[in-house]
Amino acid sequence: MQYVLGIDIGGTFTDFVSYDSQSGAIHNWKNLTTPQDPIEGVLQGLKQIQDLDVVTKIRLGTTIATNALLTRRGANIAYVTTKGFRDVPFIQRADRKSHYDITWIKTKPLVKRANCYEVSERLDAKGAVVEPLDLAGVHQLASALRANKDIEAVAICTLFSYIDPVHEQQIRDIFQQEMPGIPVSISYDVLPKWKEYERASTTIADAYLKPIVSESFNRMKQRLDGIGIGGKVGVIKSNGGESTISGAAAAPVQMTLSGPTGGVVATRAIARLTGIQNLVNFDMGGTSTDCSTVVNGMELVTTSFEIEWGLPIQVPMIDIHTIGAGGGSIAWIDKGGMLRVGPQSAGADPGPACYGRGGTDATVTDANVVLGRINPDYFLGGRMKLDADASHRAVEKIAKQLNLSVDAAAYAMVQIANNNMLGALRTVLLQRGLDPRDFTLIGSGGAGPVHVCDMMEISGIPQAMVPNYPGQFSAFGFLMTDARVDRHRTVQQTSKAFDASRATKAMTDLVEVAIGELQTQGYQANIEIYRSIEARYLGQNHELELSFPSNEFNDVTVPDFWSRFHEEHHARFGFSIPGETIETVNLKVIAVAVTEKPKLRELPLGDGSPSPFGKRKVRYEDGWYDVPTYRRDALKQSDTVAGPAVVEEEASVTILCPGQTLAVDRFGNLIISS
Repeated sequence: MQYVLGIDIGGTFTDFVSYDSQSGAIHNWKNLTTPQDPIEGVLQGLKQIQDLDVVTKIRLGTTIATNALLTRRGANIAYVTTKGFRDVPFIQRADRKSHYDITWIKTKPLVKRANCYEVSERLDAKGAVVEPLDLAGVHQLASALRANKDIEAVAICTLFSYIDPVHEQQIRDIFQQEMPGIPVSISYDVLPKWKEYERASTTIADAYLKPIVSESFNRMKQRLDGIGIGGKVGVIKSNGGESTISGAAAAPVQMTLSGPTGGVVATRAIARLTGIQNLVNFDMGGTSTDCSTVVNGMELVTTSFEIEWGLPIQVPMIDIHTIGAGGGSIAWIDKGGMLRVGPQSAGADPGPACYGRGGTDATVTDANVVLGRINPDYFLGGRMKLDADASHRAVEKIAKQLNLSVDAAAYAMVQIANNNMLGALRTVLLQRGLDPRDFTLIGSGGAGPVHVCDMMEISGIPQAMVPNYPGQFSAFGFLMTDARVDRHRTVQQTSKAFDASRATKAMTDLVEVAIGELQTQGYQANIEIYRSIEARYLGQNHELELSFPSNEFNDVTVPDFWSRFHEEHHARFGFSIPGETIETVNLKVIAVAVTEKPKLRELPLGDGSPSPFGKRKVRYEDGWYDVPTYRRDALKQSDTVAGPAVVEEEASVTILCPGQTLAVDRFGNLIISS
């Protein structure tokens, strides 16, 4: 046996999926997350593998960086910039979250103003030196900061360094000499793009994360080294690619959305496997729901992520919208007497009331137990028994405040949770100009299949799918990922005065850096390069991204690019302006080292009419039904099931509503239609 292992550390459960590259066998399991020490939950789950020597690779998704940003538990950092620009992180943008809310307070940056410092240097917009760097002043500042024991990291962002980084690099070298052991981030390494506020905010976030991420990863590696597998671990980045532990610690801002990306990678794999090109993934776990899309077979990547409103991180990451709605979301009554659900979560400790770990609040999971949707005797395949009476008592407290029956209160909780998640689906579809009727809804996460049929009905999406391993979908996606490096750089030129040699050098440098990063991480073969350019008509404020075939800007590739830009602009916006000046803004390179991936086996052909193994009562909108229950591992290709019905598996359960039909495709995916 040779196992590749995907591990997703979630808020409630840590998920595991293993793939035996010799036999093709795939196994999956769960272990409760240990919030105080997440790696402990990983070690407990690894006990399922009797001989760890058979593990050849581990891909791990973690929320270390995400949690540090959201809870503001990062490092105390110093920010160093060009003289006159120390207030850029505080001025931010000239906009407001709400134009008419006089109580609104601007989001505070991740650095204190008292820790912002200026150095004398200046480049102009073309990279020419206007004022040389004051080396003596930099030495003096570094010496002063060395004496400040509160400073744990340094962020450096000078004006126009994306054109020429020489001053930033000199400042970095002096700080590393004067302050050994203190991590330093420079904007040219983190985000060599124009717009000084976005560049500053992203660099500050990288420095803010470096000490805590480095410490956590070093501690993780030591404990994994203790069981002999530390050198086999790769960490999943926000772009869905893989990095080494040391590579992730060196660029922690790339880890901002590590965990949820696995579900998107798995969704892309499903699109290629089934030929269904437009998919929207609804990944509902214990603490949150992540929504994302795959359009024409490809995931969407963004550089517009914000930690909080007005605090951007502009590194490339898969476009995911997350809300605080999950199985552990707690029901509560607001001051107006209205029922609310979430965003507070019971998490893994104590967890929902039915977990029997001391929780007393009513959660969405408790509501589903009360409604008969979750079988308390078959949770995690029967390995974890749920306390149905505890769920009933917890929901009963809510029911009394609302003057409702217990099952009516439970159903109301589920409806509110569904409507919260409907807002997230609309964000990734309607608000981006995508028609829900063109998509298939994937229900993943432990709770996704429980709610997917409801969500299909209220969202107007005509078809849903419950994929294989839905409860460990992100961990499964980690098995399908490749090593990936994204490198961007601003190179502003116009079609009227285009320097082909400058553009060729910049694109060549980006490719060499990206390939070098992959090789440093141990990836030497099967490297694919994807190049693109962000451009616009001169004077516009938003760019279009178009692919570019090679490093070489010449008499063939450049005119072809201008022509394709006009065509793409017309296709996207309904008009083009032939002869108008075009401005290139950013060059982009993606280097991908293709890795071996699992191949899903086809199921044997069934007779179309599977036999249920039992019946149980399930509450729907119009009351209780005696519904047949099926075991997913007994279903075969072409089997169909008419709703209402329940399909159980170890890590989840699919609740089929009246009037819906479920069909099993050749790979075992459950396809649901009305």
